[in-house]
Amino acid sequence: MTIAAMATPDIIRTGNDGLDTILRGGLPANRLYLLEGAPGSGKTTLALQFLREAVRRGEKALYITLSETREELAVVAASHGWNLDEFDVFELNSADDVLGTGREQSILHSWEMELSGTVKLIQEEVERIQPCRVVFDSLSEMRLLAQDPLRYRRQVLALKQFFAGRKSTVILVDDLTGSRDCGGDTHLHSLCHGVVTLERLTLDFGAARRRLQVQKMRGIDFTAGYHDFTIKKGGLDIYPRLIAAEHHSSFVGDPVPSGVGALDALMSGGPLRGSSTLVTGPAGTGKTTIALQYVYAACERGECSTIYEFDERIGTLMARATAFGLDLQKHVDSGCLVIQQIDPAEVAPGEFAALVQREVENRGVKMIVVDSLNGYLAAMPQEQQLILQIHELLSYLSQRGVVTFLINPQQGLLGTMATNLNISYVSDAVIMLRFFEAQGRLRKAISILKNRAGPHEDAIRELRIDAQGVRVGEPLVDFKGVLTGTPEYTGERAPLLEAR
Repeated sequence: MTIAAMATPDIIRTGNDGLDTILRGGLPANRLYLLEGAPGSGKTTLALQFLREAVRRGEKALYITLSETREELAVVAASHGWNLDEFDVFELNSADDVLGTGREQSILHSWEMELSGTVKLIQEEVERIQPCRVVFDSLSEMRLLAQDPLRYRRQVLALKQFFAGRKSTVILVDDLTGSRDCGGDTHLHSLCHGVVTLERLTLDFGAARRRLQVQKMRGIDFTAGYHDFTIKKGGLDIYPRLIAAEHHSSFVGDPVPSGVGALDALMSGGPLRGSSTLVTGPAGTGKTTIALQYVYAACERGECSTIYEFDERIGTLMARATAFGLDLQKHVDSGCLVIQQIDPAEVAPGEFAALVQREVENRGVKMIVVDSLNGYLAAMPQEQQLILQIHELLSYLSQRGVVTFLINPQQGLLGTMATNLNISYVSDAVIMLRFFEAQGRLRKAISILKNRAGPHEDAIRELRIDAQGVRVGEPLVDFKGVLTGTPEYTGERAPLLEAR
């Protein structure tokens, strides 16, 4: 074998599409890897997926278990609809299997005899089966048998040398029991060709969050950092961290109209493709309805759109749209519009980013509405990480030419407004909605605070949403202080909108 061939080993798939994406194809073959994580993090499930991929390829696979019984493994496999009989399982969970039931007292410690005997039986089983893939579960049992860190390290090194040259890809599973501070064994990391760590995080409220990290992988370029994942029927559903720079596509940045001429005129024809627009204001000012107007116009043009509802029920949203003359149901029935209800307590930010990416890649979505950012904030309590997540997601959507609307409710109804999320600098355009009082009525005002994509009108206009739809009135030139919610009338009679 040439030096070049040794430097570029074959790449094999792991049986998990998400992990293969993170590894940019899969694992270098015929190497020793460490899969570590606390109990309940999903190690056994991922290891079974790894072996099932070998079965799919017509290769022999071996699962060596020192801790769990075959029946316990069968329960895990059955929960995913798998059959444990597809590959060999070598069960070794008692000292009697190693030393025999008729053993006598010896001057040697029983753990010394048990450890050496265990390793010998494992080697004999591997010699008999000649597997292409091996899972060794778990190292914590060997660590207990060794009793001594140096002896344990020597045994792991012996296993590595035993498998070297046998054309076997081996995964060592470690549940971190008894390892240093339960943070992983650094000596073990140095022995293995690659290390994959699974974590299970318990939040104050909601479902447990799980994430994966490839700590090292010799010889390949992988996506570093944390990647969220969930355990579902069929295995681990891993959501690779979104990197916007890897998803650029060409598109024409033309304005996207809403179908309401006066509304489009505020932004010189509408937001441009690939831009993000923040619609902010207190509750009840019409933020969602403004976004729905753009979505309806996009669907009328035949452009697929998706609405992610964090706060409002889909039924309420549909009823409101119908009351304002927007028949969204016909577009839902045709498949042009998809409305997804998102439970922020159950969905991790990485999973949500994966949902958005699948809509763009699979359905060719041209417009996305996130309603609202408060719900998205609830899905990720760490605000700094939230800003980074949103920035990367918006950058990805911009690279794909998708128009994005972010609904940002503000605290309070009248007077000075406040928000618990400073996100305005991330978006390309900001639409501000406000209440104001005039002629004994509670009215609404609309203004464009910024538009990076082009010119915008700086006037403050009245906004009215009723059975006639969305209407934008004349500039409120006879008022001052409208944006504060306490305007002062300075003219004779303002040209205000009335019900038709």
